[in-house]
Amino acid sequence: MNKYERLQTELETAGEGKMKVFGSSMLPILKSGSLLTFRRQDTYQIGDVVFSKVKGRYIDAHKIVSIDTNKGYLIANNHGFENGWTKRVFGKAVVAEFAGQVKEL
Repeated sequence: MNKYERLQTELETAGEGKMKVFGSSMLPILKSGSLLTFRRQDTYQIGDVVFSKVKGRYIDAHKIVSIDTNKGYLIANNHGFENGWTKRVFGKAVVAEFAGQVKEL
């Protein structure tokens, strides 16, 4: 089981889970190496940083930039690159920890 499958299972069973994320696509909101706490929600909003699956690929921490009742959620990074539409959102990032600092999202 990889880290994405583990987090998906934790969110589905316990409603909360943690995972480190890497990369620069969410700067300056998130820094590479941040430990995120995700929480399953009943609904998600534009601007939420979420863990989702788009076109068969896990997307560990990108934003919801649009919502459509038929298509679901449009997922994108913080620099305008759109991953695509999905109805598979597993959880919202609620806390980011990096270098001893804790930031609520």
